[in-house]
Amino acid sequence: MTIDQLIKTALQEDIGDGDHSSLSCIPKDAVGRAKLLVKEPGILAGVNIAKQVFKQVDPLLTFEQILNDGDVIKPGDIAFYVEGSSQSILKGERLALNFMQRMSGIATHTNELVKLVGDLPCKLLDTRKTTPGLREIEKLAVKIGGGSNHRFGLYDMIMLKDNHIDYAGGISQAINKTKEYLAENNKKLKIEVEARDLDEVKQILQVGGVDRIMLDNFNYTDLKKAVELIGVSSETEASGGITRDTLRNYAECGVNFISVGALTHQINSLDLSLKAV
Repeated sequence: MTIDQLIKTALQEDIGDGDHSSLSCIPKDAVGRAKLLVKEPGILAGVNIAKQVFKQVDPLLTFEQILNDGDVIKPGDIAFYVEGSSQSILKGERLALNFMQRMSGIATHTNELVKLVGDLPCKLLDTRKTTPGLREIEKLAVKIGGGSNHRFGLYDMIMLKDNHIDYAGGISQAINKTKEYLAENNKKLKIEVEARDLDEVKQILQVGGVDRIMLDNFNYTDLKKAVELIGVSSETEASGGITRDTLRNYAECGVNFISVGALTHQINSLDLSLKAV
């Protein structure tokens, strides 16, 4: 689903057969002006999405952008002004805020974690633990916050996790069948394989030919050993229950990537408000 389609669907969900609150008490020809007021410190995200929301609601609305996605914000800052039909502004108000508040919350949380490992050669990744239908904007918010995107969906990267391996009959079977599948279908996708312990790391290395090894729920000692075993033969990724308190320690083990599902599924929306002026 494209962002335009997402906005269209969300507007239909919200407006239904009409914004009767506005239609009942505001003249059709009334014009107004409103500002996006920041009420909480953080990283701003979703300004461009809000602009698209108001454009879809009413192409005649004017949008004066003051701040940009990725800007550091504080209470009292004004992100943009929107001006035109009062009814149109009110139609787009809630949707623009919903997108911006959630995206800014994700960007803010991501930025806080990125700063914890910013001096280390380790990238912070999101996951597919996103709100159904909102993956594109949530992953965009991660990037705005300074993080990096993992695969977008099931189609743009091979990831052989524990269940794939168990269903396939083992690590060697899963990897070899995957290579055959890619060759037969003329697909060039990167292969990532999950390891649950050091023995599985050794099995993956014995088969070879994978782009990245995910080290899932490893302790620090075993993670360091795994990184040493893998060397430069594959990229390394730590995953599984990594928190703000443990992130730095995992990064110091030498992995190339750390994936944190909480970037998108355990965040607090940032407090923003649209006020008439």
